[in-house]
Amino acid sequence: MCTGKCARCLGITLIPLALLCIIANTLLFFPNGETGYNSPEKLSDSVWCFSGILGSGLLMVFPILVFMGMENNDCCGCCGNESCGKRFANFSSIIFAGIGVAGAAYCFIVSAVGLNVGPKCTTKDNSNYTYHFNDGNYLGNYSMWDICVKPPQIVTWHVTLFSLLLVMSGIQLVLCAIQVINGLFGFICGECNCCSCCESA
Repeated sequence: MCTGKCARCLGITLIPLALLCIIANTLLFFPNGETGYNSPEKLSDSVWCFSGILGSGLLMVFPILVFMGMENNDCCGCCGNESCGKRFANFSSIIFAGIGVAGAAYCFIVSAVGLNVGPKCTTKDNSNYTYHFNDGNYLGNYSMWDICVKPPQIVTWHVTLFSLLLVMSGIQLVLCAIQVINGLFGFICGECNCCSCCESA
């Protein structure tokens, strides 16, 4: 029972993280809450990777559903019961946890690249939307942020949301990795004596 309860707890924790990642990625399309800049020419390529929406968002639905249902699987499934059984449930949770790891890793990498490259913006001397920060040094030098004119406050917006995505996808990575270990433990060790359980039935 303990591995099922652990998996359910991890699934519950992943729900708000997935929702927040979807919201954060969506907000990146509307710098400073404005709608006139959501085009590939004006926004960073990292925004258009949909890493928070797809990787840490929609793709995370599958492990969440599997983790949430772990506690309700029948422990006697290995003896012919229609339920899939605890061992098979733990094995399948490892696979879906791997999917979660892949999705979270995708979001984590894209967010890290997005932070390093920085946003596209215009300056007083250049009206074209281009990358003015390409080595990540701007992150610790706030005086550089003022060179961007349009979109307004784009650097703050970009850094804040991609930082949130980086942190949340990192947490998702850890949670899914925990379930890989948890599921492996449950698969190898089992959670009950299935045959004796079925014989008594």
